[in-house]
Amino acid sequence: MRYFGFAGWSGSGKTTLIEQLVPRLVARGLVVSLIKHAHHQFDVDRPGKDSWRHRNAGCTEVLLTSSGRWALMHELRGEKEPTLAQSLARLSSCDIALVEGFRGAALPKLEIWRPSLGRPTLHDQDRWIVAVATDAPELASAEKLAGRPVLRLDDFDAIATLVLDRAAVHLS
Repeated sequence: MRYFGFAGWSGSGKTTLIEQLVPRLVARGLVVSLIKHAHHQFDVDRPGKDSWRHRNAGCTEVLLTSSGRWALMHELRGEKEPTLAQSLARLSSCDIALVEGFRGAALPKLEIWRPSLGRPTLHDQDRWIVAVATDAPELASAEKLAGRPVLRLDDFDAIATLVLDRAAVHLS
């Protein structure tokens, strides 16, 4: 399995970009998975549903299955949050895993930068950022980018090619 990450400030368009890339990667014959890191508490379950009640009763894992999908919910119950490597190891076999979040992790990443957000770039503090996608490429200073390619944020095919060219191999 190969993997590649996306970094950017909240509201920069990471999720929207990934949403555009996935069908392009699938059209190239790849099985694509995604790991999304959340910086806040979340729950994919709904209070009052059977699975929610079972977790709240103390189950460590609840696997919910149907003819359309299955989901495994695992309560950490005081355990450490899984690392990126541990999360990758939990994925089913795929050709490429896209990673949103895990900003500080050692994996090749594309920075999504929108100057209109008024936030600084990330690539000068993260050596794992291999390229920058932006809606204002004319504002990207060549010397500040230290040789990293700059792509238009809406050039989805070029971004998909870059992702495949620069993805790392996960050794399980």
